Amino acid sequence: MSDAELVVRASGGDRWAQEAIFRRYVADVTSLAERLLRRRHEADDVVQDTFADALLALGELRDPSALRAWLLGIAVRRVRRRVRKLALLRTLGLDRGIDDATLELLASPGLSPDTRAELARVDRALALLHPDDRIAWMLRHVEGEKLEDVAAIAGCSLATAKRRIATAETLVRARLRGAEP
Repeated sequence: MSDAELVVRASGGDRWAQEAIFRRYVADVTSLAERLLRRRHEADDVVQDTFADALLALGELRDPSALRAWLLGIAVRRVRRRVRKLALLRTLGLDRGIDDATLELLASPGLSPDTRAELARVDRALALLHPDDRIAWMLRHVEGEKLEDVAAIAGCSLATAKRRIATAETLVRARLRGAEP
């Protein structure tokens, strides 16, 4: 069944269609939230909130064939809220969480130690970025989204998405070379 058909049925209250949407996209939303937040327990909350928001707002989806991008956009908005909360907790010295979903930790177990070390360096560089720049970079380079989809998911213009990605790339490259940007 197509996304458009599922959206029509789910927005009409069909529980099977709602569950089908969840099953079809929960892995995408989860992996995105984990990578952006770097914490599995925080990502779990974002996933739950994303699907709760989406099921309530399905009638507002203008293009039902764009369901995946719409869901990821909701997740990104939820991630931004969570990032702001975590930043406040860090500032107050109340953040006791552990980053257990970094690129290095989520990587395939068969990777070489050198590749793992490189991923850890990328993680450290990404942690220094403004959240919007990191989100755009991750959507483009880790999630493999097209530039137009990065803009749609991130809720910004194409030019802004390109600028955010370029800003992130400059810092990540400089950090990997061992130089300050």
